[in-house]
Amino acid sequence: MTVYHFVGIKGTGMSALAQILHNSGYKVQGSDVEKYFFTQEALDDLKIKILPFNRENIKPGMTVIAGNAFSDSHEEIDEALKQGIEVIRYHTFLGEYMKNFTSIGVTGSHGKTSTTGLLAHVMKGAKPTSFLIGDGTGKGERNAAYFVFEACEYRRHFLSYHPDYAIMTNIDFDHPDYFTNVDDVFQAFQEMALQVNKAIIAFGDDEQLQKIQAGVPVLFYGFGEGNDFQARNIEKSTAGTKFDVFVRNHFYASFEIPAYGDHNILNALAVIALCHYEELDTKILKQQLLTFNGVKRRFTEKRLGNQILIDDYAHHPVEIKATINAARQKYPDRPIVAVFQPHTFTRTRTFLQEFGESLGEANQVYLCDIFGSARENHGELTIDDLKAKIEGAEILKEEDTSPLLMLDDSVLIFMGAGDIQKFQVAYESLLQQQLKKAQ
Repeated sequence: MTVYHFVGIKGTGMSALAQILHNSGYKVQGSDVEKYFFTQEALDDLKIKILPFNRENIKPGMTVIAGNAFSDSHEEIDEALKQGIEVIRYHTFLGEYMKNFTSIGVTGSHGKTSTTGLLAHVMKGAKPTSFLIGDGTGKGERNAAYFVFEACEYRRHFLSYHPDYAIMTNIDFDHPDYFTNVDDVFQAFQEMALQVNKAIIAFGDDEQLQKIQAGVPVLFYGFGEGNDFQARNIEKSTAGTKFDVFVRNHFYASFEIPAYGDHNILNALAVIALCHYEELDTKILKQQLLTFNGVKRRFTEKRLGNQILIDDYAHHPVEIKATINAARQKYPDRPIVAVFQPHTFTRTRTFLQEFGESLGEANQVYLCDIFGSARENHGELTIDDLKAKIEGAEILKEEDTSPLLMLDDSVLIFMGAGDIQKFQVAYESLLQQQLKKAQ
C-alpha cells in the first residue's frame, strides 16, 4: 500500500485531508516547519508522523500530496519529481477523491468554514458523512454516503472540483493580492457554478449571487420575500436564536440554534435548504442544529476572571462587523473590545476605510502590527494608518498586553487570520498571574 506523504501537512486543508485518509485506513505521514500550529493537535492525537522538511523524507513507493503554498522547487517536491514519484496538488487530489461520494462543496467569500462545520454536523446525524473543514478538521467514514468539504475561491482553487451540490454563502471582494475587483470574484464563482452536477444553494439576498447562471437548479435562501427558503419570525436572545423557515411561502418548521448574529441564521438556513432537498429527516435536522458547538477559531470563548475572551478568524470588514454584532447579542450589557491584527498589507490597504468603520462599532479598539504575507511587498503602510481611522484606538504589543487588564467586565475579541493567538496567549498568562496575586 502506498504511503501518502503530505508536503505542508500543518496547512488547514492538508491537515484535514490527512486525517480523512488516515481514518479511511491509508498510511499517512507528512512534513512541515517545526513551529507549532493549532492544526497539528488532531494529527498528534491520531499519531500521524510529522517530520521536518528534508529531501530524504521522500522514498520510493510514496504518493506525494503537495500543499498549494509550495512550488515545484521545494526540496521535497523536487526530490519526488527526480525519483519519478507521483506528486499531486492538494486541490487536484481532493477533486478526484470526492467522486466516490455525494459531494457538497461549501464556498463563499465569508462563512465557508462555519457553514461547512454545521453542515457536516447535521448530515452525520442522518447518514455516514466524511468531511473536510477549513479549520483543519477532517474525518473519513469508511462507509460514507456524503462528503462535505470547504471549497476555497482563492486563486480559483475550487475550479478543481465538480461537486454534486454547492452552497454559495456570498460573493464579496477579498484576496486583493489575487482578484482585481468584485467582478473578477464573480467570474470565478460563475465558472464554479457551471461545474456543479445536481443543485446550487445560494444566498438570495446577495446581488452578485442573484446573477449566477447554472445548468442545474439554483435554490435561494435568505431573509427577503423572493427566496425559496426564507427565515421569518426571528427571535434573538442571550441564549441563541429561534426562527421559522418557509419554503416557497409555505411554513416548513421552526428551528433553534445556540448561535448569535444574522450570519449564523443564514448559515443554518443554507444547511436546512440542502437537507430539505436531500429529504433528510426534519426531526434529526432540528436536533443536530441545536447541538452544534461551532468550529475552531470562530467565536471560540473562554471566561477568565470577570472578562470574556473570544478568539475569532474575522479578517475582512464584513466579518468583523458580524462578529461584533454577535457578541452584542450574547453580551448586551458588557463593553465590546476589539483586539485586531490585520492580515496582509494588500488587504489592509484595499479596505483601510472599511476596517476603520467596522472596528469603530466596538466600544474600544486595540490594534496589533500587520501580519504580512511572504508573497507581498508592504511598501509604506503601517498599523498607524489604520489607527488614524479609528477614534481612540491604541496599539497593543505582544510583550505588554497590560492595558487590557483595565477592561473590567468586558468582552475581548481577538480577531485576525495571522498569529493573533499569540497576543491572546500572552494576555491570558498575564491575567492569570494577576488573578493568582489577588487570591
